This record gives sequence, structure tokens and C-alpha cells, in this order.
Amino acid sequence: MSKAVLTIDDIASANTPAIADYLCEKGIPAIMFAVGENVEKYYEEALYALKKGIIIGNHSYSHPGFSSLSLQEGIGEIEKNEELLNRLYVDAGLPRRFRPFRFPYGDKGGENREALQAYFRQKGFSKVEDSQIRGNWYKAQDQYGDVDTLWTFDFGEWQIRKGADFTAEDVLARMHEKHPGYGEVLFEEGSRHILLLHAHDETEAMVPEYYKLFLEEAMAGGVEFEEPRFTRL
Repeated sequence: MSKAVLTIDDIASANTPAIADYLCEKGIPAIMFAVGENVEKYYEEALYALKKGIIIGNHSYSHPGFSSLSLQEGIGEIEKNEELLNRLYVDAGLPRRFRPFRFPYGDKGGENREALQAYFRQKGFSKVEDSQIRGNWYKAQDQYGDVDTLWTFDFGEWQIRKGADFTAEDVLARMHEKHPGYGEVLFEEGSRHILLLHAHDETEAMVPEYYKLFLEEAMAGGVEFEEPRFTRL
């Protein structure tokens, strides 16, 4: 058996409420990382997920690669989304206890990486507890001292698109790989994970309820989902 924190990127979307309902039905805790532009488009859907008890974190306002931005541009992306997420929590009538952040594409800002980490510490952003993650890939990312939330395994289902040579069967095969080059082995006994899924209507159109297919395969393989724990650096 392995244990995992589930993260879902790029909310909000039309299928966000259905994902939230499924997670609640199965008792799967999760962090949903929100893109500000998507929340503005699907505000009620984001509000629905929040009211269902799902933690919503910051995934930037417009989902840029941070290494292409100046430090001030990067901070502007973060803070513009912070304002929106603060309003979302107020409208939900809920305290904002945790403030995790995930960089789009895992792009941690290039030459601005350390300055951005200092910003996160100064502003009190929340780090997902990762001290029990022991995989070689995760260690190689030099992540333990950083505040932002990386992942250990990306389902890769975001690649399922009309005309693309990538299918649900490819995702299922990826889940069972013994030597992945992009993350850790998912079904390794005793392992700890931060798993990455996405809330994309484009994937939903190709594989209805894709999130059920992949999460149920994970659970059948021995993955136990746990509540995220947070620290501050």
C-alpha cells in the first residue's frame, strides 16, 4: 500500500462540481489549484468545490511559465490570484486556513527561484508536508526546502485531446510503469506521493468521468488517499 495526497490543477471548469461530488462520495481529500482566469469564468463552480470542503490553492492568475517572467511579473501573477481566492473564501463563508501554491508546468521561476521562495516564506504561504517522500526523482528536484507544491506522479491525462495520439489506456499504462522518467513509481509498497490530476473539460469530452477511471485504478492498486498536512517555512 502507498499513501498519497491528491492535487487537481487548473480549476475551475464545468466539470469541477462533478469532480468535487465524486471526491466527497469516496471520502478522498484533495487540494484543487486554481487558475484565476478559470475561476473568473467558472466562479460558481469553484465556490461549489470550496463549500464541499476542498482546499483551494493558488496556481497563478493566467498560468504562465514563470521563468519567462520578471520577479515582479511573477509576484503580480500570484497576488492577482490571491485577491480572487480571498474573495472566493469570503463568499463561501469559510476561513482561509491554508495557502498552498503550485507553479504552472512545475516551472519554478528560473533565476528568480530563490527570490520567489523568499516571497512565499515572507507572505506565509503553506507548504504541503513532504518529509516522508523518499523517491529519487523527487529528491533530485531539490524540493524539500521550497514552499511551493510539486508532485511525485502526474497522471498525464491532460494529453488526451482530439487528434492526439494519447489515450486513457496510455494513462493506465503509465500508472503501472516500473521505471518512469518523469516521477516516482506509483504502486511501490510503502511509498508516499503527491499526485497530480487536472480538471479539464477537454479531457471530459474525450473520456467522460475520466477522474473516476484513474482514481479508482489508483485505489485498486493500493493507493490510500490522506488529508494533506501543511507546514510553514
